[in-house]
Amino acid sequence: MPTTTLARQSFPAPSSTLPPVVLLHGFAASGEEDFVATGWPEDLVAAGRSVEVVDLPGHGRSGAVAGDAATTAGVVAALAGVLAELDAGVGVDVVGYSLGARLAWELPGATGRVRRLVLGGLSPFEPFAAVDVAAVGRAAARAAGEADAGSGLAADGAADPLVGMMAAMVSAPGRDTASLLALMAGLGSQPFDPAAGVPAVPTLVAAGADDVMTSGLGAVAATLPDAVFVRVPGDHRGALDSAEFRDAAIRFLA
Repeated sequence: MPTTTLARQSFPAPSSTLPPVVLLHGFAASGEEDFVATGWPEDLVAAGRSVEVVDLPGHGRSGAVAGDAATTAGVVAALAGVLAELDAGVGVDVVGYSLGARLAWELPGATGRVRRLVLGGLSPFEPFAAVDVAAVGRAAARAAGEADAGSGLAADGAADPLVGMMAAMVSAPGRDTASLLALMAGLGSQPFDPAAGVPAVPTLVAAGADDVMTSGLGAVAATLPDAVFVRVPGDHRGALDSAEFRDAAIRFLA
C-alpha cells in the first residue's frame, strides 16, 4: 500500500532513558496548532521526555494525500513507519487527540511498538461515515468562489449544518482542501469500530466534560484490558487545552 512521508518536529530531552512521546493532532489541524503552540512539548521535555510532533497526511507540513494512502489503513501504515524510525528498542509512547486518537487506537496492534497510549477526544462512532463528502466538497468550492468574489459568505452557509461545519474546516486558510476531502472519504470507508483492534497496552482515555463528540467513551474505555478513564474540563477543543488533561497524560506516561 502506498504511504506518505510525514513531517515532524523533534524536541529532544537531554539524557532521557524513557521512550519518545509521539503527539498526533486532530482533523484539519496540525501538530503546530494542537500541540506546539499550546506548550505540550515544553511540558513533556520538562518531565524528561523527548517528543516528536507529527503532522498527519495532508495536514501541516506533510505532503498531499489521495487514494489508498488516504484510507485508515494507509494513514496507519504511514504512522507505523514513523514509529519504526523512532523505536530504539524501548518502544514508543503515543498521545493522540480526536482523529489522532482514532488512528493511535490502531497502532499498538499494527506495530507492536507502543509502550503506553493516551487517547483524548476519541469519538466512539465514525463521524466521517455519516458525512456526504461530495456535498462538503461542493460547499467548500462555493465558499472559495464566494471568497474570491469578495462576498465574505462562509462555507457554513450550507443547508446541512454538518456539511457546513466540515466545509468550513476543510476550506479554512492554509488547509489542503483536496487532501482533507480525500481523507474524509478514505477514513469513512474504513470506519472506526471500538470492538476491533482493542489496544492491549496501558491506555489513558480522556473525555471533555462538555464534549458531545465523546458521548459513550467511558463504556468504550471499559472494554480495554488495561485502561484508565478520566473526565477533564472543556468541550472538544477545550479538553485538549486543559491543564488537567495534559497533567494526567504526563503522569500516566511516566
